[in-house]
Amino acid sequence: MKITPPIIKKKKGKEKITALTAYDYPTAIALDRAGIDIILVGDSLAMVVLGEETTLKATMEIMLHHLRAVTKGVKKALVAVDMPFGSYHTSEEIAVENAIRMIREGDAEAVKIEGVEGKERIIEKIVKAEIPVIGHIGLTPQSVIKMGGYKIQGKTEEEIKKLIEQAKTLENLGAFSIVLESIPEETAKEITGSVEIPTIGIGAGRFCDGQILVLHDLIGLNYDKVPSFVREYANIKGMIEKAVKNYISDVKNEKFPSEKEVFFLKK
Repeated sequence: MKITPPIIKKKKGKEKITALTAYDYPTAIALDRAGIDIILVGDSLAMVVLGEETTLKATMEIMLHHLRAVTKGVKKALVAVDMPFGSYHTSEEIAVENAIRMIREGDAEAVKIEGVEGKERIIEKIVKAEIPVIGHIGLTPQSVIKMGGYKIQGKTEEEIKKLIEQAKTLENLGAFSIVLESIPEETAKEITGSVEIPTIGIGAGRFCDGQILVLHDLIGLNYDKVPSFVREYANIKGMIEKAVKNYISDVKNEKFPSEKEVFFLKK
């Protein structure tokens, strides 16, 4: 059965939601076959795939390029995509137009928008355009310059109150779920209990309605510092390096190609 936003909403309090990022066709197939609920084409691709220092380098064209590759490989999971920095910041009309492009040109089934304040009308209009929206509060990487770095959010009473208000606003605006990023577990638990839509945590503890991670962190394919909240389930970079070293050795020692890996003239 194809997973849809209403199905995700109904999982709250009944079944934990699983989500991961993907940026290409073969990875999307693998995640989908494994049974993941949500595949997010995240603007994190700017960092883990393109080698940039922040997510701010992701553009609409870059996101659409990777989105199209992912959606071609998915049959069951819900495919969501990040609205990149600058794609919804200048006007409501441009925001809606770009969200529509994600659906029409990229075959996305939902868009994710970071932050709330000053974006209420934008989120409302995108929802009214019949495009499902995932909210994102706490640490919002697109605001890294304003925040002064990647810092844990929701530590003071004032910050906790603000986050709860943001979550309720997103729910009232029509978002069907909310990503909570880099938030103390107690705060995330309080936020989760304050809304009737699912929360999906990344570095937000055990009491969210679901969890999301960057796939490259999960499988050990990240050459940068891995966040402390990540659990590595594999060491793919080690496997790749070992395979390539074996290939180099076999070529240099004339073990590859062997007789079974070449073509011969028919006699």
